[in-house]
Amino acid sequence: MAGPITTDRERESSEASEPPPAAGWVRMPSVRTLVVAGVLLVLLGAGGTWLLYGSPWLRVERVKPSGTRVLTPSQVRDAAAVPVGAPLVSVDTDAIEDRLRRKLPRIDSVDVVRLWPHGIGLKVTERKPVLIVEDGRNSDKFVEVDREGVRFATVDKPLKHVPRLELTPDQGRAEASLRRFGPNRLVREAVRVAGQLPKSVARDTRTVKVRSYDAISLELTGERTVDWGSAEQGDTKARTLTALMKAEPKGRHLDVSVPTAPAASGS
Repeated sequence: MAGPITTDRERESSEASEPPPAAGWVRMPSVRTLVVAGVLLVLLGAGGTWLLYGSPWLRVERVKPSGTRVLTPSQVRDAAAVPVGAPLVSVDTDAIEDRLRRKLPRIDSVDVVRLWPHGIGLKVTERKPVLIVEDGRNSDKFVEVDREGVRFATVDKPLKHVPRLELTPDQGRAEASLRRFGPNRLVREAVRVAGQLPKSVARDTRTVKVRSYDAISLELTGERTVDWGSAEQGDTKARTLTALMKAEPKGRHLDVSVPTAPAASGS
């Protein structure tokens, strides 16, 4: 016996009653699509790795030092020992920085950067001497001292406009100070004083003498001397010295060790 006959009107009514597709429904990719995408990713990764490490296009061909003042670019380049011909991405920049600071103490800081596609840049900042001290092993040579009290280089003759440091602990009090603080601390105190001087005085300073922690003095051009005392209250002493030199332009012996009671004599 034949089943019920479905009319066209009934079919249309049935289709209209079916729920619409859910909003945001996304058709899942086929297995074949996923396989193809995975293969492409692997190929891209392998190609990128080869480009960075295996290709001849991204390798070190030049080393470019910059910022040198006393050092020469060749000295920096030789000390850096950058592996020319190596893949640029594999260069150990931290190791190069360590080598430069170890081999060239004159370098205060250095920044090693990759200069794509073929270079390594060495941005150097050199230490600047604020004092020089006679080399204890060779009286004909002098050691440069920077703003942190670091002795970083030996030179054959005194540098122009850089004061000479003299540690002269020849009294019992001075010797006690030397034993208590140590020569390195006294050098740092002298460096502090040199950095506190007014520019006009700094230009005329020939020697910074340290007899003890609180007995630091200056020898200036024109046979003038300044008793500075300790490195404490440096800014106040600098202002006082400037005013005292204006008030006593012919004074040869100036004392600002107690900045509230300055004195001048020998005019």
